[in-house]
Amino acid sequence: MSVYLDHNATSPLRAQAREAMARAYDAGGNPSSVHGPGRAARAIVETARASLARHFVTRAEDVVFTSGGTEANNLAIASARAAGAKRLIISAIEHDAVRDAASASGLQVEILPVTAEGVADLIWLEQRLEGWDRDADGVPFVALMAANNETGVIQPIEAAGRLVREAEGLFHVDAVQMAGKLAFDFAGSLAHYAALSAHKAGGPQGVGALLLACDAPLTRQMHGGGQETGRRSGTENVAGIAGFAAALEAVEADEVARIAALRDALQSKLESVEGVRIWGAGADRLPNTLCLSADGWAAEIQVIAMDLAGFAISAGSACSSGKVRKSRVLEAMGASADEAASAIRISLGWTSTQDDVDRFSDAWIREYARVRPRLAAAV
Repeated sequence: MSVYLDHNATSPLRAQAREAMARAYDAGGNPSSVHGPGRAARAIVETARASLARHFVTRAEDVVFTSGGTEANNLAIASARAAGAKRLIISAIEHDAVRDAASASGLQVEILPVTAEGVADLIWLEQRLEGWDRDADGVPFVALMAANNETGVIQPIEAAGRLVREAEGLFHVDAVQMAGKLAFDFAGSLAHYAALSAHKAGGPQGVGALLLACDAPLTRQMHGGGQETGRRSGTENVAGIAGFAAALEAVEADEVARIAALRDALQSKLESVEGVRIWGAGADRLPNTLCLSADGWAAEIQVIAMDLAGFAISAGSACSSGKVRKSRVLEAMGASADEAASAIRISLGWTSTQDDVDRFSDAWIREYARVRPRLAAAV
């Protein structure tokens, strides 16, 4: 059986989520219907909404269910123009869901740089906002993810949110990778919007949410029956929503510390290998994520070699329709083209064990030792 080490791409469905989904399927009914089965479905949705609100420190009425993190990111960015934005600032390490949505918005896009450790440059942001021309550029709109999906580096969200609020702008946070890994306080983040996805936390694929501050303007993109109080039409994914809430509730109190210890042990073994560089090691990171590059060993070859050896890992983001390409995130951190092209991501999760970590590190080190002489000769 393959050892699964790609939880940042998707985390296997937790038993509690599966059970909640089965109960929802058995209940049946459309949550917009007024009869008994419809009311039962509505109760499932609203109970889950209240659970997410408690988990992320916001009001239940400010949770909008979506088809996933990508739709939530798109919904927030699509609202920028109607809110009076003419220019968007997005960080250099944003997920393609934010990057491409910004490019497709028709607005000017400006890049917020990051440091060599992958942390957003808030001095740059502060100076840029101080010089903001509202007549030319409209309302400031800034997008900064809570934690990077490739390196795990955690961003200074609250400090960035304060800068944007002081500039009377709008602030969007892609918090997809935080769910189930670390606490995310939406109210404390000072964000106007935050995107979430169930399957990163051991919930089902195909369901997510957008959190809204009470002063966040929203322009709906899905028109129809007026579900989600008119903000996102379409019959709610009742079972998926139930599974989302159940997955978050299933996170055990000691899970974060256990996974962090596994990640640190893995890093200790791999960083001792000549030719290996750990990215973001000097910054606060998600407890489960390890991003490394290995001299001359192409990322796609590493992924294939480890797959053949029985280990599931990834090269950068896994949300690009199966494509493997050099990491834009690492390039933004100052990596060379060769380093960016040789970067892999190992991401642990609720199923990970010490045996998984030990077996992987042994297999990876053994394979790198085997191919490295050939790689060196090819330089």
